[in-house]
Amino acid sequence: MISLLLGIIYLAFISLGLPDSLLGAAWPVIHQEIGVPLSWSGAVFMIISLGTIVSSLLSGRLTHRLGAGRVTAVSVAMTCCALFGFSFSRSYLALCLWAVPYGLGAGGVDAALNNYVALHYASRHMSWLHCMWGVGATLGPYIMGAVLTNGQSWTMGYRSIGFIQLVLTAVLLLSLPLWKKAGSAEEAGSGRVLSLPDVIALPGAKAVMLCFFCYCALEQTVGLWASSYLVTVRGVDAVTAARYGSLFFLGITIGRAASGFLTLRLNDERMVRLGQGILAAGLVLLVLPLPNRFALAGLIIVGLGCAPVYPSLIHATPAHFGAARSQAIIGVQMASAYVGTSLMPPLFGWISARTSLRLFPLCLLVLLLLMIASHERLCKSAQT
Repeated sequence: MISLLLGIIYLAFISLGLPDSLLGAAWPVIHQEIGVPLSWSGAVFMIISLGTIVSSLLSGRLTHRLGAGRVTAVSVAMTCCALFGFSFSRSYLALCLWAVPYGLGAGGVDAALNNYVALHYASRHMSWLHCMWGVGATLGPYIMGAVLTNGQSWTMGYRSIGFIQLVLTAVLLLSLPLWKKAGSAEEAGSGRVLSLPDVIALPGAKAVMLCFFCYCALEQTVGLWASSYLVTVRGVDAVTAARYGSLFFLGITIGRAASGFLTLRLNDERMVRLGQGILAAGLVLLVLPLPNRFALAGLIIVGLGCAPVYPSLIHATPAHFGAARSQAIIGVQMASAYVGTSLMPPLFGWISARTSLRLFPLCLLVLLLLMIASHERLCKSAQT
């Protein structure tokens, strides 16, 4: 039964990644069809991000009341409805309205699943599950591209992903008895629900929030600005820069697959430190005035370094804060991660527009140093 449930959770992580890259893949077509500027995708993205932050912060209370299985099923159902809503939208306002359940559903399933796996499964499964998220994030744009290539509308792309989410919702509803047998009942209806001030006051909470903020800010800033840096500052041609930009995400996905095997020998703290060390090596290659092949290799190495950090940090949460507090803490961690993802890339764009894109690797180094310092502080607080 537990093995069957784990398989369902793997499918849920693929499903979690499927919608994440759709907006970026489809927006060049969407904005022309509905008659709005290209830059207006930012507002839709921010609404989705705000929804994920809100649902992440509420995840502890919801899981306490409903259990991880029900929260996951309801969250996927919300995302499914939002995808179908997008597919029938013919105006910018409609997209903004459907972005609300889009974000709320994504944040709810992310926090609930991460906590459930951290409590009930070994660290290797956390790495492999996040690798599955990368598979989903890769498949989403591929499906949208296939739809557009066949001469169909972008709405059919959203509808296709919506049908996949609908099937997963049905599977999750049918699997609810498995969640109870596997132990999710212990997460619902027991103990006191921590308020947000209570969570932030816990020893190590501020450190882990900063750690998640810095990691996701770094990853998303690389994803958005690496190609521009390579073209503008290093003189790399646009095609090569785009190819290596995609290899950064491939490095994360492959690295997480490999990390699952490394966790058989290394604990979560060592996995995070290993990732940070690899990250540092990759950033050094980006900073130093070496031939461009070293900068391109550095970008891939940065992706490999990112791979173990996020899943290992999440899996260590029950060990750092206790099983009874883990859902509330993971909700705050997810919210901090989404804030970093939403805030830092546009902030760096604003800074670079007034200074220079040459600051790109230095900005990443600052984020990495803050991440290392906050992680070490977290580890010390967990030992006291």
